[in-house]
Order: sequence, then C-alpha cells, then structure tokens
Amino acid sequence: MAFDAKRFTARFVEEAREHIRRIEEGLAGLKTAPADQENLNAIFRSAHTVKGSARMLKFVSISQTAHHLEDVLGAMRDQGLAYSPELGRLLTRAVDGLAALIEGIESGADPGDLDQVLCADLVAALSAPGAGPQEAIVPAASPPDSGLPGKLAAASGTAPEVGFRSPDTVRVSLAKLDELIKLLGEVVSSHARLRQRLQDLHQIERLRARDLELLAAGDDVALSGSLRKFGRDLKDDVLAQELLMEELHGKALVMRMLALGMVFDSAPRLVRDLGRSLGKEVECVVSGAEIELDRQLIDRLGDPIVHLLRNAVDHGIEDPATRQRLGKPGYGTIRLTARQDAGGVAIEVGDDGAGVSLEAIRQQAVRKGLMTADQATALSDDQALDLIFRPGFSTQPIITDISGRGVGMDAVKRCIVDDLQGSIRIETEPGKGTSFILRLPLSLAVMRVLLVEAGGEILGFAAQQVAHLLRVPADRLVLVGDRKAIVLDNEIVPVLGLATLLSLPEPGRRLQASPLAGGAHPGGGLLLVIVQVRNEKLALAVDALVDEHDMVIKPLPPHLAGMALVSGMVVTGQKHLVSILSAQALLAMAGQARLDVRPGGAGETGRLSILVIDDSWNTREIEKDVLEAHGYDVTLAEDGRDGLQKALERQFDAVLTDVEMPHLDGFTLTATLRADERYRSTPILLITSRQKEEDKRRGIEVGADAYIVKGEFDQGSLVDTLRALLG
Repeated sequence: MAFDAKRFTARFVEEAREHIRRIEEGLAGLKTAPADQENLNAIFRSAHTVKGSARMLKFVSISQTAHHLEDVLGAMRDQGLAYSPELGRLLTRAVDGLAALIEGIESGADPGDLDQVLCADLVAALSAPGAGPQEAIVPAASPPDSGLPGKLAAASGTAPEVGFRSPDTVRVSLAKLDELIKLLGEVVSSHARLRQRLQDLHQIERLRARDLELLAAGDDVALSGSLRKFGRDLKDDVLAQELLMEELHGKALVMRMLALGMVFDSAPRLVRDLGRSLGKEVECVVSGAEIELDRQLIDRLGDPIVHLLRNAVDHGIEDPATRQRLGKPGYGTIRLTARQDAGGVAIEVGDDGAGVSLEAIRQQAVRKGLMTADQATALSDDQALDLIFRPGFSTQPIITDISGRGVGMDAVKRCIVDDLQGSIRIETEPGKGTSFILRLPLSLAVMRVLLVEAGGEILGFAAQQVAHLLRVPADRLVLVGDRKAIVLDNEIVPVLGLATLLSLPEPGRRLQASPLAGGAHPGGGLLLVIVQVRNEKLALAVDALVDEHDMVIKPLPPHLAGMALVSGMVVTGQKHLVSILSAQALLAMAGQARLDVRPGGAGETGRLSILVIDDSWNTREIEKDVLEAHGYDVTLAEDGRDGLQKALERQFDAVLTDVEMPHLDGFTLTATLRADERYRSTPILLITSRQKEEDKRRGIEVGADAYIVKGEFDQGSLVDTLRALLG
C-alpha cells in the first residue's frame, strides 16, 4: 500500500510549530547566555526533529533548511563556533524561514521552494567561525519564487498579512482530568443525598396524615421534630451541593483556560517580518506567555494585539538611520508582556520608538472639525490620547496603510472594553516610546458582580469597575457648581444619585430630606458606589447593597447588543434578570448632565485665562466647570511638569494648582513660577487636601496667594477669592 503523507501533515504542522517555538525561546536565551550548553542541545534537538519529520514526509525545502540550521547549531555546540549578534540574527532569520514554510503546508499546499540565499548564508557561517555573514545583518533579497512571505513583502513594498491562530483543541493534563472526574463523583453522591431528602419529605407527609388522626384523638405528635430535622438536613445538603457545583464549574473553566503563549508565541516572528517589509530591524521581547486566560478571551485577543504590534513597528519604531542619529541602537525593541493584576491580567504592548505626537493629534482634531483650536489646546494629554480611539480618527504619524489595515483603534477599544469587559490605557513619552496597557478579567464566563438597589430596581456592576464602597454622612459632601461632590484620596469626585441619573421612579420609602435624589440611606448617611474607568471616577448614591459574588454574565440578545448602558445580564437565585451597567456609559451620561446644566455666556469677570493644574482628572474637570460657569477661559494641565510647560508657553492671568503631584509638586512649581518675571505678581492658588499649618506656612513661603483645602471646598469661596486676587 502506498504511503499517504496527507494523513500525517496536520500532526507534523502541530509538532513543528512547537519545535519552532522552542528554538525561538532558545535563541532568545543565547543572547544572555551564549555558552549555555543545555540550551544549545535543546535547540539542536528541535532542529534535528523538524529535519527528520520533514524528510519523512518529502517536504524537501523544510528538511534542507532545517539541515543547514542544524549544521550551524552543531558547530556552535561541538566545534567552537562563537555566538555573535550577527550570527544570532542569521539563526533567527532561518527560524522565520522555516516557520513560513511550515505554515505554507497547513492547508495542504506545497511548502514552497528552498531559499537559496538563506541556505548560502548558513553555509557561509560555518566557514567563518566567530562571526556570521554580513548578509545576516540586513536580509538579502530572495529569489522571485522564495517561500518566505516576509521577503516577498520586502521586495514588493507591502506588509505581510499576519495574524494569530487559535487551536481547535485544548490539551488537558491527566491530573486535571482526574480531578474533574473525582469531583463529578462527589456531585453524584451529593445528588443521592438530595434524593434522600425527597424520601424524607414523603415520610413527613405520611407523618402529617397520621398526626392529624392523633390530634383528633388527643395524642402527642412527632411532626414538629421531624420538620426541624428535615430543615437542617436540607440546608446542609443544599450548601454542600452549592460548594460542589462552584468547584465543578471552576474546574471546568480551568480546563478551558489557555496560556497566552497561544497569542504571544507568534509575535516575535510577526514583528520581524513587518520590520523587514519596512526596512527596519525590530525585535520583540515576550514575557508572561505562561499566564492563562479563558479560551473566549484568547480567541478575541488576536486582532487587537496584531494591530497594536503593527502600529508599534510602523509608526512607533524609527528607521535605523534616525535611531542612530538620536543615539539609539539601530534596531528597535517591542515588548509584549503579561502579568497577573488584581484578579485579572494586564497585557502591555510597548516600544522604544518616537512616542505619540500629541500636537499632531490636536491639530488633526481641529482639521476634522471635532473642536476649536482653543479647545484642542485645553485638552489634557490623556484626553488628547483618547482621540486616537475615535472612529475614523487618524494622523499620518499615527495611522499608515500598514497599521491602518484590518482592525482600527476604535475597534481595538470596542473589543477590549465592550466585548471583553476590560480597559485600555496609553502611556507615551516623546523620544522614549509608547505603551498600550490592556487590563482583562481571567474569564468572561463567571465574573465578580456587585448588586445594588436604586429606584426600586436591582442593578449590577462588574467588580473590576468598582473602586470604592463608602457610607458617608451627608455633611461630608461639598458643593461644586450645581452638584454635590466628595473629596476622596486628594481628588474631588462628583456625586450623583444612580436613580436620578437613570431616570428611575422614586420609591416612597426614600427619605424626603435627602440632599441627593437617590442616595439617602435609612441607616444614616449616603451609600456610595465609586466607579472608575481609567482616570475618571464617579460616586453613585444607591439605596442598598444587595449582594456580591461570582455570577455568570449572559450577553445581550442581538437586538439589544447596541445598548451602551448595559454590558450584560445576570440571573439571580429568584430567577430575576438584572442588568449589568457599564461604568463608561454612566460616566458619559454624567458628563452630558454636567454640560446640560452648565450656565452659558460670560460671567461678570470677563474672559480672563486660568491655568488649572491637578493630577486628578475629576478635580481638573470640576474646577474647570466652576470657573467656566463664571466666564473664565480655562486651560488644564495633568501634573506639575505639564503645568510648568504650559505656563511658560503663554501667560495666564491666574494659576490654580494641586500640591501632591508627580514629576513636580505644587510648592516647587509655585517657587519656580515666582522666579519668572512674568509670574512675579500673578495670583497663584494652592488647592490641596493637606490641612496642616506647616503646609500652609510653606505655601506662603514659596509665594502662593491663597491656600484652599479640598475638604472645605466651596465654589463661592473659590470664585470670590479669585475675583479678589484679580482685582
């Protein structure tokens, strides 16, 4: 019978991918420990296995490429061929070539022709111990029929089509399977006990019939004691069953968990291919690939991470000449890392490139008619960066034809925030690079949920969006603009009744004297749920906390999938459907409510310019609302360094600054401004949570004109003080 290679192709591809991953990990280890013989042996064995398997299946180009790679590794192991960065790049290029050939046969097609240039370079490395060939530094042009997609892309000037594959199967260890089977046995036993309770109930019914007859005759009855015992037994059995079901569900979820390596392992090769297509040398350093996530998240992560990696390579990493002119290495570095983070996972895609041009973002926002030039200037850096996530928003330094294809940044945010119940944040520094930080739950199947009551309705929040739970006396609130706020951790957080924000009916039992519609609690004070999305916080007053535990979140049906306010539903033990509210949507609604009640027109003071500096987004926005309501032009700065830069770029009529800020504190900022001739007599107000007398004295010493404590914040006092100082 003829040998049928097709039967073994899928298995070969699966095993070859695993060996390619091991070789890539080994080559990364050689950079730091080139003399590690155990590592060299492992790499050599993987290359040898790929060669042998490919030869058995008549995949000539794969077997010959692996053979040349094996020869070089053997020379390093046994003949003293020294590792060098150039040789390392050649070996990496060979692994990329092997990977491309292997992927080519997955669909049953031929793997492609042998890359003669690559093989010649590998042979040349054997004749020059201690140094790889010069062609290894910059990949040589491949013949027109080369099977390497990265080389073809470089020749044609287009980026290779790349992506991550999710497997159709999940490998489960025997230990995990044994645990699950053992647990299923416990569930069967527990179910048998519950069946016994049914028999007990039938016995009680028979006792009841008998006791009715005895009662008629005046005899004693045993029904009461039997009922009490039945109740205790039933309670114990139900609790035991509940624990077993939770454990069983947890074990089943663990079996569906996959390591992030399913997404991360292809990243280094993807980044190298993209870099070559753009004439750049880029390496990708991966860490945390062993961390596990639910298969549901793994399946959805591929496109967002591919897009972020493409962005980093295309417009994050500079070309080699520019990097060398700036004193950087000629090759760029992208780091793809994962770490456990407060019951979830944080994934970071960072580069050491040029950083995002905030000025270009602001200019594009004005060109697109999203805002005026003054409004764009007044944006904080975080607000400007958020514009990247708007649909259709792009600037030449941010989106190109390479990074703009496929998933856009708006779709990245929609996938991470809306679909995966996570968050995304950008950190950037000019000349140093940019990082995108994604925070995700471990699983979407079961999530920690906080249930509250407001306006007579039971509503829910995903626990990762809840920053604090507080009960505070009503007199702790401060008046800011036309709304209440609370000072929390050195920032002013607006307070709204959840029932009022959602336009829910008012239950009759709510206290009429409440300072907030939807928040006074019969036990005294206000019950506040502080929700947070990135740097924004909102305190929501609720009537009661109902419960908090792990629950299965069900997605909305297709006809309701567009509702921004509700991210999913849960079913309570009473079979009630409860909406899980989106904190991001609530913050947007609160912001719109603030705009709706903001007074219009210029106030009595004219259009004087005020610089507000605070590292809290909430505090900046609240102070801006108050000042704009009284006719001032307000510019915001997000920390001391940003504030100093903006103060020196243009002159302001007054400066309001926090004290505790990163990079530059308010005391130092005030002293620095006072040393500048333009700000010798400009009113400077310190607004801080520090209440000690020595802090107030220090404020006077550095030249502040007023010292306002946030806990005693009053908009009338702020405006009156500012008017007095401005004359």
